Amino acid sequence: MTGAEDAAHPVTGLDEVVHQRVRLGILTVTHEARRVEFGYLKSNLELTAGNLSKHLSVLEEAGLVEVEKGYEGRRGRTWISLTAAGRAALAAEIGRLKQLIARVETSEA
Repeated sequence: MTGAEDAAHPVTGLDEVVHQRVRLGILTVTHEARRVEFGYLKSNLELTAGNLSKHLSVLEEAGLVEVEKGYEGRRGRTWISLTAAGRAALAAEIGRLKQLIARVETSEA
C-alpha cells in the first residue's frame, strides 16, 4: 500500500462516545429537531428512562449535549439540545462513516 492507503483506517477515528448506537441516535434525533423532549427520545429510540438518562449523562459530561429542565404547565419536562461541540462531533462521525462506506463500495467494485 502506498500514498493515501498508508493513512490510518477510518475506523480508527470513530469516537467511542458518539459511535455507540444509542448515543448516535440521541445526537442524530436531537440534530434533526434542534431541541427535543426527553419523552420523545425515549419513545422514538425505544429506551427506558433509566437507560436514556445514563446515555444523556455520558453525552452531557463530554460536552456534546445540553440538558435543560423546566416546566410545561405543571408537568416537569427535560429538553435536550446539541452544543457546538456536539454538532461538530456528529459531523465528524458521519464523515468517518461515509469514508468507511466508500471503502467498502470501492472494494466491491
